[in-house]
Amino acid sequence: MRSRHAAIQAGAGSRLTCVRLTLALVMVALLSACAPQFRDHGYIPPESELARLQVGVDTRESVIASVGAPTIAGVLGDDDFYYVQSRFQHVGFLAPEEIERSVLAISFTPAGTLANIERFGLQDGRVVALSRRVTVESVRDTTFIRQLLGNIGRLDAETLFGE
Repeated sequence: MRSRHAAIQAGAGSRLTCVRLTLALVMVALLSACAPQFRDHGYIPPESELARLQVGVDTRESVIASVGAPTIAGVLGDDDFYYVQSRFQHVGFLAPEEIERSVLAISFTPAGTLANIERFGLQDGRVVALSRRVTVESVRDTTFIRQLLGNIGRLDAETLFGE
């Protein structure tokens, strides 16, 4: 009887150990899911490549040949080049958050030579409100049948047959 009781206790102990191990693995998995992950987007040329550029001498073509094509060219013309690099932090199921941003702006003179090289960071950014084009609410999405049925009460004999 004693050996059977010892065997039951040993079986219960191994089950308890298995439950503890499973619980520990679940906790490790949950904690690792909440660890931040980082994603990098964009490209900014290194300082060594930018040091080779000469203000007043280099042109758009020589800048592209030296440091690569820009991420974005000028919005109102092709007077400026912009190189943008961002770093995003992802934590669990939360929305990604931009934690770093660098913008390298290279501007040119009207003659096409290099005028200026500037760097901007996330702290220099500002929200730009884009113009919104909103359709007037009086225009509704109506189907052919709705239009047909909507006109039933608007007809009168005078309109249909004249005087």
